[in-house]
This record gives sequence, structure tokens and C-alpha cells, in this order.
Amino acid sequence: MSSANDDGTGKGNSGSPGERFTGHGSEWSDAKLSPQDASVATAWVEQKIDRRSMLTNKDRVEDVRDIMWQLEKDGEIAVHRVRDEHAPTTVKTLYGWDKKVPTNQLWHHKSCGQCGNIPGYPVSLLWLMNKMEISYLDETDQTSCTAWNYHGSGIGNIESLAAVFLRNFHQAYVSGGAQGFEDGHYFPLVHCGTSFGNYKEVRGYLLRSAELRERVRKILGKLGRLVDGKLLIPEEIVHYSEWVHVMRHQIANHQELDASGVRATIHPACHVYKMVPEDAIYDDDVLDGNRVAVSTGVMQALGTEVVDYKTWYDCCGFGFRHIISEREFTRSFAIDRKVRVAVEEANADVMIGHDTGCITTLDKNQWIGKADGKDFELPILADCQFAALVCGADPYKIVQTHWHASPTERLMEKLGIDWKLKKQEFETYLEEIEAGQQDQLYDPRLMITSGPGFRPITKEA
Repeated sequence: MSSANDDGTGKGNSGSPGERFTGHGSEWSDAKLSPQDASVATAWVEQKIDRRSMLTNKDRVEDVRDIMWQLEKDGEIAVHRVRDEHAPTTVKTLYGWDKKVPTNQLWHHKSCGQCGNIPGYPVSLLWLMNKMEISYLDETDQTSCTAWNYHGSGIGNIESLAAVFLRNFHQAYVSGGAQGFEDGHYFPLVHCGTSFGNYKEVRGYLLRSAELRERVRKILGKLGRLVDGKLLIPEEIVHYSEWVHVMRHQIANHQELDASGVRATIHPACHVYKMVPEDAIYDDDVLDGNRVAVSTGVMQALGTEVVDYKTWYDCCGFGFRHIISEREFTRSFAIDRKVRVAVEEANADVMIGHDTGCITTLDKNQWIGKADGKDFELPILADCQFAALVCGADPYKIVQTHWHASPTERLMEKLGIDWKLKKQEFETYLEEIEAGQQDQLYDPRLMITSGPGFRPITKEA
């Protein structure tokens, strides 16, 4: 594609004053490239792309944690540390730096997109933790990270993003108080890849800018969200897929179904490993350390055949801005650049991801391809959903495959699941719920509101 009439004046395709070049819509026209020329123009994305050629040949970047330790020493900030009681596992990131991934006493930072579009995503993660007797808190006193507003509309600003980041992570720090624990008992685990990338960027801005710290300190002070008058910064920002990765062998110990006949493709999320890439986990035992380790590692541990495909590096097509303003681009990119290639080239049984927007885009857009004769049906699941499924989780009650637009029945048959029977059992279960029989995934006391303003419930004598 090329810009139709952009003369470099910033007046857009019509040249009218006040119009702005947006990169979408009418100011773009078909370049009319032949299929051969179009292939040449995009050939670079089909080359072998690994972490060494794309990332580590660049200048070494600074580790913001070095700034964090100095600011703590200077009394500028307080740091929520990963402690021994969090049972951390140390992993290596892109440049060989150490990262601590806590595995116990976790505070779940939920995802608005997962809870609204893919409820089996967080439920599967919680189910795995229940099965493995992991201590956690799934409380209600948290907010969206607001990063979709920032990336999608451009009307957000760094001060609001920083204030939300600091407010949520302070809540994680004090949340144990409702149960009589000391501050810092729970460590936050971020469910959404967008929140994960956003929070890492915001942490970097805060650590590098005294002006930003001062501005948000005033905001957090009004909210009662300071620690001894200081901003609270987490030692590590941890994504749920990193927890799944370091726990992959323990998860495999609970495996009930044989997954060796499953051909799996992996979609790495841009916000997980392309934003602040120096913080992403790489493991020499996973694809020779050439690609981000999360998701691939657990699928290998569960015995699937992880299959490569040429467009693995591509975005899912979501992209925030164009999912709003140029949705057909998102749909065509998701189908033509990702799903079609995984089906035709890799002969995949499933595509595994680890981010809310990616799972939604790759899954929910498949139905529209049928209108253009692109009838590809590839199950799209998060790594924790697949892990829960092969560990015996109910495909409807827990994994909630019925919320997915792409069919999962053939995948379940490959895993030896009688989905028809499971569906009948689920329908009976729904009738029981409708009749008033309550059911809980976990002890309701693990979903409480605490922090400033919390008032414990008192029992009458």
C-alpha cells in the first residue's frame, strides 16, 4: 500500500488545512503490486528471525533495576521486593540478566479483556494454582491498567498511566492486611500482556524522571498510596506466562491426557517480548534460546510437537489503533498472515498464545474469513488453558471453550476427550446453577477487598 496524495505538508491526502495524516483509511490506495512484487516487498518477514539477529546485535541497553536500587538507597523510593517466601525461580532474560519469578503468595492482577471476552483464560490459571496448592489472592480492589486507552486512542497521558500503575501495585503490597499478613505478603502477577508491557515502560519512565515521580507522588499522596511518603516500585514486573514457564515441569506432573499427537504453533505477543525486550525470558533449552521461552516451554513440557511457521514474528493484527479505525486490516492480517499460514504450512492442531488481545483477535476473527472464502478453523487457546485441559480441567466449566469462536472439538478428540459427554454434563450443571445451586472455583475469602478504606465484616454476638 502507498499514500495516495501525501505531499509532505502534513495536510493529508486532500491538502486541506487542519487535516491530519493518520496512516489509515482514505489517504491510502492500492499500490497495485503484482503477487510476485508484493512477495518481494514483504520477504524480510519470512526470513529466519531470531533473537540474536534482531535484538542482541544492538547496543546493550541499561538495566533500569540499577537505577531503582540507587533511588532506594537515596531514599527516593521504596521497593516491593521478591522475598524468599514468594518461592522465586531465577531465569535468564534476553541479555543474560537474572529475573526473579515468584511462584507463591501471588496477587492476581486481572485482565479486563480476559474477564470480558475469554473467561476460561483466568479461570484456567486459577484452576492450575488450586490444583498445585499455590497461595494467592484474587481480590476485587484493582483497576484496569488503562493502556488500551493510551495505545488505542492516544488520549491517555504518562501521568495517568503512572498513577494507575503505582496505585495497583501499592494495593498488591498492602492487600495481605485484611488477612492479618504484613505488607508485601503477596506479590503481583499480571494477567494481561498489554498491562505487562505498559507497566514495564511506565516503570522505566518513573525511574528515569524525577519530574514524573514528583507529579505522581502528589496524586498517590492524596490517595493514601505512599509508603513512608515514598512511591512504591516493584522489584520485578511478572507476567502470568512467566509463572507458567517456570512451573512447567510441576504442571506436567499433574498431566492426565497424552498430548504427543498435537501439533502446536506459538504466537508470541508483541507486548510480552517486543516491549522492553531486555526483560523477556530466553532459555537455552527452548528453541536453542533464539526465541522467547514462554508458552513454547510449557507446550514442550506437556509433550506436544511445537511446529515452526514463517510468520511467527508477525503481530496478530490487533495493534490497538487499527482494530478501532481499520478493522478490516486487523481481520485480513490475522487470517492471512497468521491463521492461514499455521494451517497450510504447519498443519497445526492449535495455536497457543499468552496475551488477551492476541487470543481474541486470532480466535474471534475467524468467522469473518468465511465471507471471503477463507474458511480456516484453527483452535486458539492460551497456554494456561491448554495446560489446564491436559491436566484434567473440564473443557466447558473451567477452560470454557464454548466462549471461543474457533471450534475446539477436533482438538479435544485428539486429546481423547469425549466432548459430547462433557457438553451434556455442562448443560446439566448450568441447569443446577440456574436453579440456585451455588458453585465456587475457590474459597470466596480469596476474593476480598482490602487496602485503604477496608472495613472488616464484624459478626454480631
